[in-house]
Amino acid sequence: MNWQAVWAIAYKDVSVALRTRAVVLPLLIVPLVLMVGIPLAIGLISGMANQMAATQTQIGDLTRTMPPEFAGRYAGLNDVQTGLVYFLVYLFAPMYLVLPLMASAVVAADSFAGEKERKTLEALVYTPTTDRELLFAKVLGALIPGALVGLGGFIVYTLVANGVALGVVGMLILPNSLWLLLAFFVGPAAAALGLGVTVIASARVNTFQEAYQIGSLVILPVVLLVVSQAMGAFLLSNGIVALLGGVLWLVDAVVFLFASASFRRTELMARI
Repeated sequence: MNWQAVWAIAYKDVSVALRTRAVVLPLLIVPLVLMVGIPLAIGLISGMANQMAATQTQIGDLTRTMPPEFAGRYAGLNDVQTGLVYFLVYLFAPMYLVLPLMASAVVAADSFAGEKERKTLEALVYTPTTDRELLFAKVLGALIPGALVGLGGFIVYTLVANGVALGVVGMLILPNSLWLLLAFFVGPAAAALGLGVTVIASARVNTFQEAYQIGSLVILPVVLLVVSQAMGAFLLSNGIVALLGGVLWLVDAVVFLFASASFRRTELMARI
């Protein structure tokens, strides 16, 4: 493995992506909305609802599916306070996966498709690397930003959620084991899946927008996860999160094996 060339290509991809408005804007706006805007809005609504006992029974209906250990840990809270913790810790948890998925997908979409748009792909394919090294460099260049955005989002969300919880509940609620699993095990797997699918798409289409639209389809399972949990089909637990991470890493392995077996720079040259 020519690590010097791999790191050079990955570093160049990250540098170029961070100077591209179409890449930077989603990396800034989506984390701010998800990790800051939504929990602050929920905290504001909960703070107001905490003063109105008439709404507490309605919110209490949403928390009936909580596990016994949840009720034991947060015993003594009223329905509004319990509902806030339920939302911030459990209901919102799947939405966190949008961050690493989105971040890796948007950078990966710029990998080959962006090179085509900038007319730099020809120089790239003549670099002294094998097909596998070139693919690995592109994957690495998207995985690092995706993982960093995911971890940064986890830190920001923890601070915001704790600030909101202190104002309404009077205690810190994060991090817990479920969110640590999400941030350090499931999040990187989600980032790898997003970039794997998008890199494959990026090598086969001609524009950044096409690659990003195809890669963004991997967010649909996350939306299904959010909706299913909101409807009471299940409640995230450490076991479910660990299983989800294991499945994602297995799917990642299949995606990257397919990408490695099918990637040929000669096909890229034919599309220039």
